[in-house]
Amino acid sequence: MSKRFHSFYSYALGRDMGMYIHGHAGKPCVVFPSQDGSYDNFEGFGMLEPCTPYLRDGKLRLYCVDGIDKETWSNKGGNPRHRMERHEAWFRYLTDELTPFIHQDTGWQGRLMTTGCSMGATHAANLLFRRPDLYDTVIGLSGAYDAAWLMDGYTDDLVHLNSPVSSVSAMPHDHPYIDMLNSCTIILCAGRGAWEEQMLHSMGLLQRAMNEKGINAWFDYWGEDVNHDWPWWRIQLAYFLSKVMG
Repeated sequence: MSKRFHSFYSYALGRDMGMYIHGHAGKPCVVFPSQDGSYDNFEGFGMLEPCTPYLRDGKLRLYCVDGIDKETWSNKGGNPRHRMERHEAWFRYLTDELTPFIHQDTGWQGRLMTTGCSMGATHAANLLFRRPDLYDTVIGLSGAYDAAWLMDGYTDDLVHLNSPVSSVSAMPHDHPYIDMLNSCTIILCAGRGAWEEQMLHSMGLLQRAMNEKGINAWFDYWGEDVNHDWPWWRIQLAYFLSKVMG
C-alpha cells in the first residue's frame, strides 16, 4: 500500500498544513484525528488495519489531516468567540483548500467521504452536515454532536453553525439540504460502555432532530461492553466499511 506525506500553505490559517495520504485509487476519504491529535493519529492507533483491503484493492484513498483543536475546542481558557473564529478558518481550509486539492490529486469527480473517532467523528459529521454538496458519506465513531456542550454552554452563531444538533433542529422543512442529506450515507455509532455517556446523549438528540426533518441516517448503538476507545473503533470501522465499500 502506498503512503506519502504532503503539505501545503493554507491561506485560511496562515500556515503550512500537513497530511498523510494512504492508498493509490478509489473513493477519497478525509480522516480527522481524535481531540488534539495530528495527521499520524489514525495510523498510530492501528486504524489502517480495517482499511487495508480497500486500500490494497484501490477502492479507498485516505487523506489523514491535521487538526487545530488546541486552538479551538480544547482551548478552555481562550476567548470563546476567537476560538470559534479560528475553527471557521480551519473549516475554510477544509472546504476551500483541502477539498479542491483532493479532487486535483485524485481526479475524483464525485463527492467525498469523511470519518473519524471521538472528536474526529464530530468534525467528520459536521463537515458533511454543513457541506453535503461536497461530501456524501460519513462514518462517525463516538462523536459529540452538540457543540454547546463542547463549549461549556457558550453559544453564538458560529457555535450553532458547527453543532449538528442545533443546525438540524433549526432547519426549515423545505430546506434544500434535506434532499441533499437524504442522498448521503450517514453512519453514526457509539457504544453503551465507559466514557460514552455524552456521545450517546448527543446522538439521541441528533437522531430525534433528523427524524423530525425526515432525514435518513443509520444510528447504531453498540453494547454495554463497548467503550470509548481505539480497540472498539477498529472493530466498528471494519464493520461499517464492509457496508459502505461493498
